[in-house]
Amino acid sequence: MPRSLLAIAYPKISAADRDWMQSLRQKYDALYIDVVEPHFTLVFPVFDIDETKFVAHIRQQVEEIEAFEFVIRCAVLGDDAFSDYTHVFLVPDEGHSNVVKLHDRLYTGLLARELRLDIPFVPHIGVANSPDAKACKKLVDELNSKELAIEGKVENIDVIWYEDDKVGIIDRISLKSG
Repeated sequence: MPRSLLAIAYPKISAADRDWMQSLRQKYDALYIDVVEPHFTLVFPVFDIDETKFVAHIRQQVEEIEAFEFVIRCAVLGDDAFSDYTHVFLVPDEGHSNVVKLHDRLYTGLLARELRLDIPFVPHIGVANSPDAKACKKLVDELNSKELAIEGKVENIDVIWYEDDKVGIIDRISLKSG
């Protein structure tokens, strides 16, 4: 796969929550590659945009955005148009609209033509996937039977590249202190 550009947010979460998410990913993510930490994807892979222009666009769109807190309280099934896998997403209750609005703001101007209207955007941190949807549903039910409350904060947006199962940070953009 050729080099792609993305915008993601590595949330500030406790070490225990991070380790728990990583253990889920290692156990239940058939596509797991230990190259990226738990994150919210804000701009999905794009391929034909100049890197300098991409970074400038992301920077311009987030310059007035304030850092925000979130709380994840549930898991949901997810699907995408890229594979035959069903996914397990951890989805924020508090902070949900902040992630949606940030995503929507980034997909304007330079990135407007990249927005996939055939896939609803669900703010999430992915922790599992499988070609077996019933196995994913079983995990969702197991996770939702617990009192889940993962608190965190989004303070930065990372502009990254992805190629050959490797990730590199191009730029880290701090959100305004609130």
